[in-house]
Amino acid sequence: GLEIRQVVESNTGASPVNSEEHGRGARATDVFTGEGIAINSEIINGLKTEEAKERITAELELEGVGKKSVKYKLRDWLFSRQRYWGEPFPIVLNAAGDHFAISETELPLKLPEMADFKPTGTPEPPLSKAKDWLRVEHDGGTFTRETNTMPQWAGSCWYYLRYIDPKNPARFVDPEKEKYWMPVDLYVGGVEHAVLHLLYARFWHKVLFDLGHVSSAEPFKRLVNQGLILGEMEYHFFEKDNQPITAGEFADIDEEATEAGVKMFGIHKQTGEKVFATRVDEFLVEKKGDKTVLKANPSIAVDARSFKMSKSRGNVVNPDDIVANYGADAFRLYEMYMGPLEAQKPWSTRDIVGMTRFLNSVWRNIVGETEEEGSGVTPQLNHSTTPPLSPKVGAYEIPEALDRQLHKTIKKVGEDIAALRFNTAIAELIKLNNEITGLKEIPHTLASTLVLLLAPFAPHIAEEIWQRLGHANSLARHPWPKFDSAKLIDTTMELPVQVNGKLRDRITVPVDAAEETIFAAAAATDGVKPWMEGKQVKKRLYVPKKLVNFVVA
Repeated sequence: GLEIRQVVESNTGASPVNSEEHGRGARATDVFTGEGIAINSEIINGLKTEEAKERITAELELEGVGKKSVKYKLRDWLFSRQRYWGEPFPIVLNAAGDHFAISETELPLKLPEMADFKPTGTPEPPLSKAKDWLRVEHDGGTFTRETNTMPQWAGSCWYYLRYIDPKNPARFVDPEKEKYWMPVDLYVGGVEHAVLHLLYARFWHKVLFDLGHVSSAEPFKRLVNQGLILGEMEYHFFEKDNQPITAGEFADIDEEATEAGVKMFGIHKQTGEKVFATRVDEFLVEKKGDKTVLKANPSIAVDARSFKMSKSRGNVVNPDDIVANYGADAFRLYEMYMGPLEAQKPWSTRDIVGMTRFLNSVWRNIVGETEEEGSGVTPQLNHSTTPPLSPKVGAYEIPEALDRQLHKTIKKVGEDIAALRFNTAIAELIKLNNEITGLKEIPHTLASTLVLLLAPFAPHIAEEIWQRLGHANSLARHPWPKFDSAKLIDTTMELPVQVNGKLRDRITVPVDAAEETIFAAAAATDGVKPWMEGKQVKKRLYVPKKLVNFVVA
């Protein structure tokens, strides 16, 4: 048996205590973080963990019952392809089948121009048709080029390096440029990239590092795998002998290929029978609590789920159609607003309308309902040459409460973008725009800041509004807004006021207001007074910074 004695040093320099003593009485701050020491096992007593592992391995090898080995978690990579469009191998073969690398002076080896590069219908790749290109005369001998080509990964494994120096005719990348730019700060890719491309890109990069061609051992500092966007929600209900059965009675719901196409099925929990499901349109179902049911028979729950987009399912959403119908900005906004970047999310064309309404609201607030509504001149700013703006926009002071919200929004959006929390950043912008919508006078500074914050998500409409605000240069050249830490602290708070648990009004009071002051302000509101007149207040309740409630009889 192997025991590890954990030695713990307290912050006060007290004597070490063993793990048993530590568990009974030591402070929680005295956490053991060092190496364990082996005890109660003769061959490794007193050794640290790593040393103990080496000793145990050596003993196992000595006794012939085990041996030390190193295993690499790399998938086999079939590097050759029987295609025309891959990079050709710089390899030639002699008549005996021995292979040789061509001279570096002959690099890069380019594909021959071919009118017919279709598959040959034989084991020979398409390049076998290029007879003149295949034969190579060298030192009085005839050689044949390799007709397999490299896979597309041969280039994609190191493409990020070529981006640094794409027109260098002498090297794949200039060492000084590579040292300046590498490693990549952030790589965003799908999960499928992690299994194939990124695994091999990392392996390829490490080989280049060992050869001294790159300066960093790792190609990417940070990797984020974005979640898959699934197709529209699909609804299926089960039936047997033309009788519908609720989805809750089935387990192991899956799909299988049938003569009629791919069909969903489930195994009945009681009978064990396989029952196939029928797909129904969305307008035939409705949400009831946490279940989706048939409108015609609410007792029948249906299976509601989304599937990966594929041509075979017919659930592919063409981005071109979305852009044509809703615009690129609304498309971008919706994709980022759907949920956390890493999460798998179902697409819903119907929901993209919400982003269109948001952008339309921003436009109306700053530009106006129509081109004609704008005056073309903002008197306070005297921008007589700018395109039309809403008459509401001018050089006004930002109200204190709204100014605080603006600075909170700047902080929140900036932090969320850095953390790739795009959905919550957009939610904050929607909240700020909602506050602006009710204003009779919109400060120019407030409008400009909102547009700057919106630009990463909706660059086209943001640039258009930015120009209409009278800015000479593109917003891409303008610094990111900065927040004032002092304005992040609220001086007032809004509290809902209830009477017998029902909301009757709201009050705004200083955050440090005394409880009696809050009760007095709440009882004096126009919405509360009618419900308290002539009645006895039995109880007053104030939940700090949450709500006020009067219990009356």
